[in-house]
Amino acid sequence: MKQRIQKLLAHCGIGSRRKIESWIESGMVMVNGEVITPGTMVSINDDIQVNGRKINVKELLSNDTRVIIYNKPEGKICTKFDPEGRKTIYDDLPLLNSGRWVSVGRLDLNTSGLLLLTTNGELANRLMHPSYEIEREYAVRVFGKVSDDVLLRLKTGVEIDGEIYKFNSVKIRSATNSNHWYHVTLSTGRNREVRKLWESQDVNVSRLIRLRYGVISLPRWLTTSKSVELSTDEIDKLCKSVNITI
Repeated sequence: MKQRIQKLLAHCGIGSRRKIESWIESGMVMVNGEVITPGTMVSINDDIQVNGRKINVKELLSNDTRVIIYNKPEGKICTKFDPEGRKTIYDDLPLLNSGRWVSVGRLDLNTSGLLLLTTNGELANRLMHPSYEIEREYAVRVFGKVSDDVLLRLKTGVEIDGEIYKFNSVKIRSATNSNHWYHVTLSTGRNREVRKLWESQDVNVSRLIRLRYGVISLPRWLTTSKSVELSTDEIDKLCKSVNITI
């Protein structure tokens, strides 16, 4: 059965559909010796090359889907290579015999906590796609006391850069004279979204930790820079949340 090449390669974990489309448009992808265009229909039996590297589609698709929870510390970036030489999360991940770890979204340099990575590119893409509205939960430490009016605005919606940002929920967890901890949830994955919402109300975020991504929560016992692999049942539950059968 044939399918669009960007979908097939994304499922293999080669890259996101958008990234693959950019490679195709740049002439980096060949099928059966010919440069192709976005949307080209291919099968697993076609000879596919990306930037001169042959892609063994059958082997990549035959591998079982694996998913890990990684507890990201502050100070590490979520890209594989950094021109500035900063530490990357990929230095901590289990080695794979084939395929690659695909990150389900990213956490910025100063954000810690749960990060999901999988060998199934299609699963990663669906978990990130806005249409599935996968809920994320964060613990946020802010300086000072936050008024009820501010909390209401954060839940009803704030315009930032021409778009409406808002939390699904905001719940206070603990408070001292100088700091307050909140748990917030939201179902979108825009860049620095949690920080931008608080900063729009002149509230300074001093700590930000992701606790949950959809149906998967960060284990309390998992120390920073370490990872744990999901069980088959947990992977099935995660896949069902985005209508994937494996």
